[in-house]
Amino acid sequence: MAATVATNVKKGQCIKYEGETGIVLGLDHRTPGKGNALVAVTIRSFQSGKTKSIRFASSDKVEIIDTDRQKLEFSYGDPSGFHFMDMTSYETITLDAELIGDNKFYLVEGMQAEILFIEGNPVTVDVPGTVELVVTESSEGIKGDTANNPTKPATLETGLIVQVPLFVKPGDKLKINTAEASYSGRAN
Repeated sequence: MAATVATNVKKGQCIKYEGETGIVLGLDHRTPGKGNALVAVTIRSFQSGKTKSIRFASSDKVEIIDTDRQKLEFSYGDPSGFHFMDMTSYETITLDAELIGDNKFYLVEGMQAEILFIEGNPVTVDVPGTVELVVTESSEGIKGDTANNPTKPATLETGLIVQVPLFVKPGDKLKINTAEASYSGRAN
């Protein structure tokens, strides 16, 4: 761990604050008319999962935590957790469902995910912004119902349910926006 002044903190770094650790999601340097400059830092806590904003004086010392980001390949999920493989050492690590959260809906065998480790412990799992998933279940669209860009629900191979255009049918491969859990087009 290293300490730095608040003005040197960067987005994506992990810091220790108020007895917690978290990742910096954003920052804003402010210079009010009177007084010292401030750094408003938006942080997501690893302990609570909540996002909050903290103000530091520009000269405050902030503790930066050593991190390691690894791209691991998703192998499979079972009741014991989600299993990932390091493609250089072929070691397998298992992460629990709580850590994976809603990302479980975007994990398919062979997919690369970026896992953030702090002091050797996994703390977050990031999936790509867009993933390709196969439709397993979808009702028929109502013929002639084309007003107002109609949609219908479709269940994807991971259990995720998204609204899709009426022409989508089971077996279709779709591009899914992971940030919004939404349909973004057909995959090639």
